Amino acid sequence: MNNNLALLKTNLAVILFGLAGLFAKFIDLPAITITFGRVFFSSIALLIMAYCLKISLKPAKRQHLFFFIAAGGILAMHWCSFLYAIQISSVAIGTIAFSAFPLFVTLLEPLLFHEKWQMINIIFCIIISCGVFVMIPSFSITSQQFQGAIIGLFSALTYALLTLINRYFARYYHSITISVYEQSSAAILLCPAVILIHDMPTISDIGALLFLGIITTAFAHTLFIASLKTVPAYLAGIISALEAVYSMLFAAILLHEIPSLKETAGAAIIVFTVIFSQFFHNHKIRR
Repeated sequence: MNNNLALLKTNLAVILFGLAGLFAKFIDLPAITITFGRVFFSSIALLIMAYCLKISLKPAKRQHLFFFIAAGGILAMHWCSFLYAIQISSVAIGTIAFSAFPLFVTLLEPLLFHEKWQMINIIFCIIISCGVFVMIPSFSITSQQFQGAIIGLFSALTYALLTLINRYFARYYHSITISVYEQSSAAILLCPAVILIHDMPTISDIGALLFLGIITTAFAHTLFIASLKTVPAYLAGIISALEAVYSMLFAAILLHEIPSLKETAGAAIIVFTVIFSQFFHNHKIRR
């Protein structure tokens, strides 16, 4: 895949991810129920795509089924914690905390793939983390904003693990195949919890969940995984930090959640770092 095309896919996926966070505010349901609806509808959409495009769903190795189920569990934890962080705080706080996940990717990727740590990547992630730190308005344990930030950081850790797992799977499978297994596994694992909660969605909730599952999940997640065949996980992680900025912009327009000066300053730090890292990556490839 052409490197510029792969970067375009990554950025488009992140824009859609940024829009997804708003559904935690739009849909009046628990985070687990929203996550289940999201992966349920995305699984159906992905299965239809796989059938129409004649994409094989057969596992390359038997042990991969276990890893797919584990990845589905991690995906479920990621989205539940991400949506819950937004529900108890704000779109900005939840996505800002999540945007620290490139730091986890940078630290874990060399360990899992036996690669060397590169100082420039660590510097990029430290700068992004500083942007996150600037954005958090309160560090009191009783503050819902602080609690949302902590849960958002957990969401960042789970997404970092998922990104690295997907980097491994990208060697063997089409991106749609990976998404089918992960989304359907997440839906099956969440099903018992949703049955116990007994929260029934309204017609408008179902419409929102359809959009969330098909456009901002099935389509966006497939784009993102496909880009990992060319884009290194650390760079994809850094680009994903823009999700916080897109979410803040969408929240300001659609929810009238106007970001504070601190949130705007932190977002500016993240944007600058992401743009610079992409230029740096392209320059290194062309040398």
